[in-house]
Amino acid sequence: MALKDFLKKQFIDVIHWTEPEEGILAWRFPMQDMEIQNGAKLTVRESQMAAFVNEGRMADVFGPGLYTLNTQTLPLLTNLLNWDKLFQSPFKSDVYFFSTRIQTNQKWGTATPVTIRDRDFGAIRLRAYGIYSWHLSDPRAFHTKVSGTLETYRVADLEAQLRKMIVGSMSDAFAESQIPFLDMAANQLEVGERIASQLKPQFAELGLTLDSFIVENLSLPEELQKRLDERIAMNMIGDMGRYTQFQVAQSMPIAAANEGGGNAALGAQLGAGVAMAQAMMGALQPGLPGAGMQPPPAGVSGSAAAPPAPPLAPAQGGATVPGKETKFCIECGTSMPARAKFCPSCGASQV
Repeated sequence: MALKDFLKKQFIDVIHWTEPEEGILAWRFPMQDMEIQNGAKLTVRESQMAAFVNEGRMADVFGPGLYTLNTQTLPLLTNLLNWDKLFQSPFKSDVYFFSTRIQTNQKWGTATPVTIRDRDFGAIRLRAYGIYSWHLSDPRAFHTKVSGTLETYRVADLEAQLRKMIVGSMSDAFAESQIPFLDMAANQLEVGERIASQLKPQFAELGLTLDSFIVENLSLPEELQKRLDERIAMNMIGDMGRYTQFQVAQSMPIAAANEGGGNAALGAQLGAGVAMAQAMMGALQPGLPGAGMQPPPAGVSGSAAAPPAPPLAPAQGGATVPGKETKFCIECGTSMPARAKFCPSCGASQV
């Protein structure tokens, strides 16, 4: 080597890194043709770790602190370079810095609904999303299995892989738990903990630590959610017969207020409503009066579809049901004798 080339040769005596932006996980210190001076200073800041790599092999790893580089502080690299204890010349080695900060507010979700077997509903398609956080904890494993010799490795380079791991573990966790969907949706914190327990070993294999995992929402696709809402509504209604009576009673003031609506029209409507209610109750509970009856077809009034009935008895304040000397309270809908002037249930006047 000529004297001029020797004078141009550069030696590194200070090694450090400050993150220029968010999202960098690993960064290689620019060496080029420079050599590290024996006795150089290495500064590793909080939320960082540094590693020396010689000819593709990971050697010494340093946590936060200030280090003087020599054969004592670089035992593994010294062994790889076959240094003796009196070695004092500069050396070459790749130096990588790793960010160990917690990567917060990382989002995950199912791109398409995941099909699982549910104890209540059978096979269902489930959607879910939430957030999680993690940090790089093992530079040796991360460099070997993930970042490799790349000059810069970012969080964005790893996101897709982590999301696929999450969705896969979520499906396994749901399948193994045998917990019904309704219970899962009501206990999202416990569901998140169950999924996290399956994810942590997978993160550790990549040199990462999963710090938190939160399930924000568990839901069904829109068409299945409508069916679930219908089932919930039916359970809330309970007794279909009483619900039908309530609906008829609610419609009476509206029918009476309509122009041209009289007792005859109101009686026909009530007759059709009661006939339909009896048919519905009979279908749900065989053996009750009206079982097997079918509601009148669309466009045909109840009186036309039903068999001929005796003339309606006159009623005051209400309408009679065909074939029976009864009427319904104009306030609460309770059945009563046609000649009653006051409701035996609510006491309302029927005049």
